[in-house]
Amino acid sequence: MTPPFPAGRPARSALASAARLATPLLLTLALLLPPAGAQGQPNPAPNPAPGFTPAQRQEIVGILRDALREDPTILRDALAAMEMAEQRDREGQARGAIARNRAALVATATDPVRGNPQGAITVVEFFDARCPYCKRMVPALAELLRRNPDVRLVQKDLPILGPSSVLASRALLAAQRQGKYGEYHDALLTVREDLTEPVLKREAEKLGLNWARLRADMELPEIARRLDANLALAREIGIEGTPAYVVGDRLVPGAVDLAGLEQLVASAR
Repeated sequence: MTPPFPAGRPARSALASAARLATPLLLTLALLLPPAGAQGQPNPAPNPAPGFTPAQRQEIVGILRDALREDPTILRDALAAMEMAEQRDREGQARGAIARNRAALVATATDPVRGNPQGAITVVEFFDARCPYCKRMVPALAELLRRNPDVRLVQKDLPILGPSSVLASRALLAAQRQGKYGEYHDALLTVREDLTEPVLKREAEKLGLNWARLRADMELPEIARRLDANLALAREIGIEGTPAYVVGDRLVPGAVDLAGLEQLVASAR
């Protein structure tokens, strides 16, 4: 294989110019270099970049250092490029996980569905009833459904903020058994108090829910299994917090404004 540089000493002026254009590559090469020994001589080690002589490797490092001293923004740009590459990699992994778990995401029969149950576009929301950002999403999601009659919203309880979150999720899934998941969801995510059991009881009774039945249903093993399944699914597709949305083949972490939601839906169409 022809080495990237000829066997002689590379021209410093040419490499200095290239450094500004190819710093991510030079950073990679620098990371491959063995640490320097006494008097700056390389330690005896296998050559990690077979195309370069020791003198050429030292020359590359020197040029990189000079370029960074002259223009420190090179490093910032290189790090930004590396971060973008990592983000593309994460997005690719998420798309693969979404494809593998498509049925669990959009077609779990027991999941609460709002909007048009037969809608062509499915938005999947992972939320925690105590999450302040999830609370902010309630009006945006309601408006999204009002303005887009072909959208179905699948809601997956993801209680990750402690015991009170688990209690609230159990209460919501128990309320679903009385046909009032949506109303109870909106009530709990509007409350500014912590979702303690007295608050859950008060809000349930306001909606005419049978609290004694609801409280008993909260302990059903099937409700615990549903929450465990949501947590496992979230881990599988790379969700690290709430809220998080799956639209089409995209995972969107964090709160999204109405315009962002409509753009995601339009892309999925």
